[in-house]
Amino acid sequence: MSEEQGIQESADALGDVAGNTTDSTPSMEEMLRQAELNAQEHHDAWLRAKAETENVRRRAIEDVEKARKFALDKFAADLLAVKDSLEAALAVNDSATLESVKSGVELTLKQLSSVFEKFAVNEINPLGARFDPNQHQAIGMVEANGEANTVATVLQKGYALHERVIRPALVMVVKPK
Repeated sequence: MSEEQGIQESADALGDVAGNTTDSTPSMEEMLRQAELNAQEHHDAWLRAKAETENVRRRAIEDVEKARKFALDKFAADLLAVKDSLEAALAVNDSATLESVKSGVELTLKQLSSVFEKFAVNEINPLGARFDPNQHQAIGMVEANGEANTVATVLQKGYALHERVIRPALVMVVKPK
């Protein structure tokens, strides 16, 4: 075998190896096509995630609106029984005695108090307590026996809803002598 033949065979063998290598690795077009498919998949996933986020946000806004709109639903339903009792008291015929009307009003007040208790509406009746500007509204001072700045008279009870004052008690406070 001549030297030229040996070189030719070596070149052919290298060409075969190079050709085989080219066949086993993807072409640039194939790699680009695969990258475009991946990019499209990621873009589609991003669009779905964005749409889902938008739906969650919209549903949350709707839920907050419904909660705000119907927050007093149960409270109002329980007050209907109190209203019915008051209407029944007004519909009492002329033969009803003052005692029976008073008894009906007391029962109605009990009904209302139980509704308030159920929904954590608490009465603020500070008679004899130290004046607290966070819970009481002083509308005057009176000279009386007792410690200064204590509540001498409660003109109107106050109310708190879950520890938050919704109406302060109107009070007269003891004036120091």
